[in-house]
Amino acid sequence: MSFKVTVIGAGSVGFTKTLISDLLKVPEFVDCEFALTDINPHNLDMVRQIIETIVSVNNLPAKVTATTDRREAISGARYIMSCVRVGGLDAFSTDISIPLKYGVDQCVGDTICAGGILYGQRNIPVILDFCKDIREVAEPGALFLNYANPMAMNTWAAEMYGGVNVVGLCHGVQHGAHQIAQVLGVEDSELDYVCSGINHQTWYIDIRAKGRKIESEELIAAFEAHPVYSRQEKVRIDVLKRFGVYSTESNGHLSEYLPWYRKRPEEIGRWIDMSDWIHGETGGYLRYSTERRNWFETDFPMFKEQANKPLSEHKRTSEHASYIIEAIETGRPYRGHFNRRNNGIITNLPDDAIIESPGYVDRFGINMVEGITLPTACAATCSVSVSVQRLSVEAAMTGDIDTLKLAVLHDPLVGAICTPDEVWAMVDEMVVAQAQWLPQYADAVPAAKERMASSTVKTRDWDGAARKRVRSVEELREMSGAHH
Repeated sequence: MSFKVTVIGAGSVGFTKTLISDLLKVPEFVDCEFALTDINPHNLDMVRQIIETIVSVNNLPAKVTATTDRREAISGARYIMSCVRVGGLDAFSTDISIPLKYGVDQCVGDTICAGGILYGQRNIPVILDFCKDIREVAEPGALFLNYANPMAMNTWAAEMYGGVNVVGLCHGVQHGAHQIAQVLGVEDSELDYVCSGINHQTWYIDIRAKGRKIESEELIAAFEAHPVYSRQEKVRIDVLKRFGVYSTESNGHLSEYLPWYRKRPEEIGRWIDMSDWIHGETGGYLRYSTERRNWFETDFPMFKEQANKPLSEHKRTSEHASYIIEAIETGRPYRGHFNRRNNGIITNLPDDAIIESPGYVDRFGINMVEGITLPTACAATCSVSVSVQRLSVEAAMTGDIDTLKLAVLHDPLVGAICTPDEVWAMVDEMVVAQAQWLPQYADAVPAAKERMASSTVKTRDWDGAARKRVRSVEELREMSGAHH
């Protein structure tokens, strides 16, 4: 069989290589067309070389094209994947640095919290442009597979306003399940689970190891006894103890979605581990990403070397995309965890929410398992985030800066730290700093600048405890401009 798969943001070289290598492991897909598109022609050329090498070395009939013309790449495609980050590191640095001046300490800042909300404002207009192209030039009924964060907001906008068939895909569920298997001393294949909630706040509500049900007490004991996770996952273990279920997300991610662990500078150190950025370092992902800014260049020879190896040596990853496409095209069923509109799937979350929950795929498409009820504490936490996401999508669609400020005000961590006046000032500053990526707020920027010039809101200085939460405080100071 032959059809066209498009990757938008294909300049994410390593991830694009993974996605296409996975697809080429399916025997029926070796003569497909893979259309690569990106706004960065240099990175696009690198990934083109890699994919063409894989195809050539393995003597496959697959066709590879690369173009900066997105519409051309999408034309006639049956499946379109998005891996974009609008604004790149320049915008990302202000997602972290400006909130930090107001006391909002984020590790990642790509889902909710102040950084994730602004990230959504940048992405949603672009996602809707993708949807317009899909409606107009892709194959009728094409499936849009969104890998880009903020996952729930992007998928929400595409589903509600984009007019396309969309699914949001993340690998947090698989990664968390691997941890659970490790602490229980079983293989990944010996672990069965139901995981449900919203993206980055998904909960393992039923776990079976070799068919035996695992209760919370056993799981708590297993994590506390683990020599590594007991140090690195303090927030997740604490939430497990209080909620009775384990969360998919890393310590650093989860800590910024909740109002309890990062609100007092002197307390944050209790909950994080500095062995790696993902365990809670202040601005950790920004630092890591900045240090690896040119990793495409440095790792390109390695990727080319890997591409010269036969596909038989490539182990198909747990990324959902290839399995979804395989199930739809061949009828071989696949079970995974997908981001879709709720519509009653999870009984105690709003119908309009984008939820992440189990589903099955076959020739009939993606069919979600209905009638799941979350533990009450999980539903309460998710519902707060859903309200923030709903306000954020509304703000992105209308360009109403007051709605945007209300979204940030209602964020759990921001609300635990900032006064309303501080939130209003912080959002003004972020919108002005990111104006080039926020076309829907163009009319609001002049007034925001005027308010900034006359603002009496005081920002906060670094304290001694904060110095222990970053690998290089001087570098983060420079990135944030947090000089007072």
